[in-house]
Amino acid sequence: MSTINDSALVKKPHQKQSYTQEQIAQLMKCMDPETGYLYFAKQFAHIQHPVKGKLLFDPFEYQLRLMDSYHNYRFNINMMPRQTGKTTCAAIYLAWYAMFVPDQTILIAAHKYTGAQEIMQRIRYVYELCPNHIRAGVTSYNKGSIEFENGSRIVSQTTTGTTGRGMSISLLYCDEFAFVQPNIADEFWTSISPTLATGGRAIITSTPNSDEDTFAQIWKQAEQKFDEYGNESEVGTNGFHSFIAHWDEHPDRDDDWKAEEIGRIGEERFRREYGCEFLIFDETLLDSMWLANAHTNDPVMNMGQVRWYKKLDPKATYAVALDPSMGTGGDYSAIQVYELPSYEQVAEWRHNTTPIPQQIRILKDICKYIADDVPGSALYWSVENNGIGEAALLVIQDYGEENIPGYFVSEPIRKGHVRKFRKGFNTTHGSKIGACTRLKTMLENGKMKIHSKVLLGELKGYVASGNSFKAKPGETDDLISSVLLIIRMMTVLKDWDPRIYSTFTTVEEDDDYETPLPIFVSRSYCCLLYTSPSPRD
Repeated sequence: MSTINDSALVKKPHQKQSYTQEQIAQLMKCMDPETGYLYFAKQFAHIQHPVKGKLLFDPFEYQLRLMDSYHNYRFNINMMPRQTGKTTCAAIYLAWYAMFVPDQTILIAAHKYTGAQEIMQRIRYVYELCPNHIRAGVTSYNKGSIEFENGSRIVSQTTTGTTGRGMSISLLYCDEFAFVQPNIADEFWTSISPTLATGGRAIITSTPNSDEDTFAQIWKQAEQKFDEYGNESEVGTNGFHSFIAHWDEHPDRDDDWKAEEIGRIGEERFRREYGCEFLIFDETLLDSMWLANAHTNDPVMNMGQVRWYKKLDPKATYAVALDPSMGTGGDYSAIQVYELPSYEQVAEWRHNTTPIPQQIRILKDICKYIADDVPGSALYWSVENNGIGEAALLVIQDYGEENIPGYFVSEPIRKGHVRKFRKGFNTTHGSKIGACTRLKTMLENGKMKIHSKVLLGELKGYVASGNSFKAKPGETDDLISSVLLIIRMMTVLKDWDPRIYSTFTTVEEDDDYETPLPIFVSRSYCCLLYTSPSPRD
């Protein structure tokens, strides 16, 4: 049986009321479908501070971004540190949504009964402390639900496999979804998804737990925001917009607070609860802390589908590497451009349906752009010659090396190997491991720099597999493969350029290579044998 509290803090439905012009103006601002939630939050929403008591909500910058994400994206997944006000923000937004958007069914699903009641209590607190002219009338006001005179209602339940089944849900709010038992979370999400597909909205909020639970899977798909060319969109492949806040965005938290908190709960727990890290138990090539702290940049320019991350320097040397693919929708072909001796990523490209002749054309266009923009700079390029790489070499031969600016770099003949010389680089188990070791050393020691979000995403899923490394199932590593080819080109080029060598000295020499050279480098149709000076001389 529905009940209505007789308290003056609960407004009965369908009551006549007189409004001043100012009150009408305030109501109209709250009703604005674009900005109403923010006006309501700042002007009328009160919170109960654990020390200071009742306060008018004064949102931090990250809380404004969080509520903006709530409002402007149909599907939201938010990863928040502990004690950053995520429940408060949700309570304010849900209270506004129910009062000012009619005929909505809002379901709150929390991993525990106490959590569901806590959210409802905060919603009731926001509602009851609103001025009377702002509060909507209610037809039912219970511990687990509120029904408003505009036809909207809020229902809170513990998350189970059947939660929300049979309901026409307008807005789903999942609290601490990562901590719902895995089998229950999977059953719940399988059951609720069809309801949302008919027009509903969803907000999922949690601190991270395992990297394999349902929350983690939704988050990972939300983070897959790149199309087949690597262009970024605002939502992931599952339609979710991802939002993350970091512990140091809270103005009351600094390094001293961090040190104290780590001393209290331990580093691993701190990384999960405040650093919002999925504790990955797979052995990634790169240190997990380096991956967590790595920063990327947006491109400064797009040339077709090639992303350029910095302007070219006429005093630098440039290396361009192509890892080809069939171009039939499977593996990606990928190109990396690096500046030497800074070892800084300059540009990249990838696609999985571009045929091999077009891959070579894109390689040529990149080299031509560099040669035209910085004509005084040394330029080197190469391709992987394994498997489909054989086809790439044939296309290069037909196309004409002289039509690709720069020097075609090939690996030297190895000790003990008797084979016909073949241009480019052949990837073996040993050469891959050696390049992986160099990549790890140089990145973690700050001697090599990446800018690409897509590349960083691949590195986070590049894990140990037997005695080698490869992408986790369902993920890609083609951009990494092209970076490894850059590394192997550097191994050759360092013996020509002392500037390159000086940066490369953190990595031990590969005993598999002949020293001193010869090294085969070709320009046009000629195969030039260099034993000492750089071709720049």
